[in-house]
Amino acid sequence: MTGDDRANANDVNGPHDPDGGLGVPAPRDPGRETEIAELVGRLSAAEGLDAETRGRLMARLTRLLVDSARRAGTSGLRGGRWLADMLLEVAPHVPVRDAETLRAHHRGLTGEALADGLVRVAANGTTAVGAAGGALAAVEFVAPPLLLTAPAQLAAETLVIAAIEVKLIAELHAVYGVQVQGTGSARATAFVTSWARQRGVNPLESGTLANALGSAAKTALRKRLLRTLGRSMTTMGPFLTGAAAGAALNRAATKRMSEAIRKDLRRHVGVAPRHTPPE
Repeated sequence: MTGDDRANANDVNGPHDPDGGLGVPAPRDPGRETEIAELVGRLSAAEGLDAETRGRLMARLTRLLVDSARRAGTSGLRGGRWLADMLLEVAPHVPVRDAETLRAHHRGLTGEALADGLVRVAANGTTAVGAAGGALAAVEFVAPPLLLTAPAQLAAETLVIAAIEVKLIAELHAVYGVQVQGTGSARATAFVTSWARQRGVNPLESGTLANALGSAAKTALRKRLLRTLGRSMTTMGPFLTGAAAGAALNRAATKRMSEAIRKDLRRHVGVAPRHTPPE
């Protein structure tokens, strides 16, 4: 490969990271990776998705991740590197609405009332993911296939939960009028970093986007993903105990995260956005 070829490859796939960090490597199976990204994107945006369809999509996502989970191995899952790569791969595919579209979808609400609505929808979404994961585990409990699919199921739940919360963060920035400039990929990375740090993106800070893949951001993202993965492990409880536990933990964590982000965004804009009651 010539120097120009290597430069072009870096433009497409991001810089090479010999430590297996957040530089997203070229996908081994483009078709599989694309379907994974599309599934996570659909699950993160599914406000009206019924339980049966959500469960079917989660099961399909789990099957797609089995091979990747096996390649990553226990050490890869424990370190969070593989999950971090996967989240950055799918983040640009998560659909994010602008302020005008959000108002239209929420009957003209604005400001704090609109933000409340977004948090409620996201909390419902992560709750449903926990319930779906627990239901799937209940069906397969003590069955041999679970021993093979459990790591992939945990990864699937973690990725979808993270995607829902990253989507929420991006849309809260729109509600509070905090504009994040850059390409779609750069903005997605900025919001993933915001999720990892539990802080809003401050556009006034020089180098905010340029530093998104720094060592501190890598460490924060891995730790945040592993915490989320830990919550997902509760869904592995027998029968439907895992579903109830996973749902409750996800709802509480999403609300806690949203409060931290909203507090930070209010500080960035100086005052809380005013609420204009719908006509």
